[in-house]
Amino acid sequence: MLAFVENLAMRRTAAFFDLDKTVIAKSSTLTFGRSFYQGGLINRRAVLRTAYAQFVYLLGGADHDQMERMREYLSALCRGWNVQQVKEIVAETIHDLIDPIIYDEAASLIEEHHLAGRDVVIVSTSGAEVVEPIGKLIGADRVVATRMVVEDGCYSGEIEYYAYGPAKAEAIAWLAETEGYDLSRCYAYSDSITDVPMLESVGHPYAVNPDRALRKEAAGRDWPVLTFSRPVRLKQRVPNLSMPSRPALAIAAAAVGAAAATAGLVWYTSQRRARFERV
Repeated sequence: MLAFVENLAMRRTAAFFDLDKTVIAKSSTLTFGRSFYQGGLINRRAVLRTAYAQFVYLLGGADHDQMERMREYLSALCRGWNVQQVKEIVAETIHDLIDPIIYDEAASLIEEHHLAGRDVVIVSTSGAEVVEPIGKLIGADRVVATRMVVEDGCYSGEIEYYAYGPAKAEAIAWLAETEGYDLSRCYAYSDSITDVPMLESVGHPYAVNPDRALRKEAAGRDWPVLTFSRPVRLKQRVPNLSMPSRPALAIAAAAVGAAAATAGLVWYTSQRRARFERV
């Protein structure tokens, strides 16, 4: 009995956060549209289209069909982009674009979970080259994000791993197994109905700024609903906080991207092997 209690006490916990409209006030991918234009990656028409998509997303979120259309559009849009150039653009503009739109309430929650000894994991459908530097900026311990296929240093337009819907819950389950998380004692936060699988995989789910469908789902399941409404620069809320330099972020983004790709390949291989063994 004593061994069981000791083992239970040793089980780790984590807080899983969706990114867009949960930790930051906008879509992380669409926010960089103008920067990608200035870097010569997209034309003016694409800038206008991403701006419109951002407006629609902020107005009412995105259901499954809208997410699928956005996935197809962005996959085709980034075909042929140089991966290193994308990372450099993100590193150079992340302070100006992302720092001002981080929710103060989310930053406080992240601090509270760290003080409680929990890992903080960002689980986002946006691309890894965008999500990983943002995760570093806000102090996340791990990141799960969509990864594109890269050929000769450029995006092929195909998706290697799509961190969306049930795939988020599967990634959380895999992390729980590898990191020793007790999911019944873990937390999850999201704004979207498409993240119900992620929310229901933990013992403490929270709907944050929920879309209409998630608000209804949360009411039916007695999930707490949180409202985040105060975007604030990290330096303004913590004046003594030492922010990483832009070159340091660029180097870190490249290093974290390589590590995440390796980890993702291990995860993908294990999933394929598990499915093969069940057949």
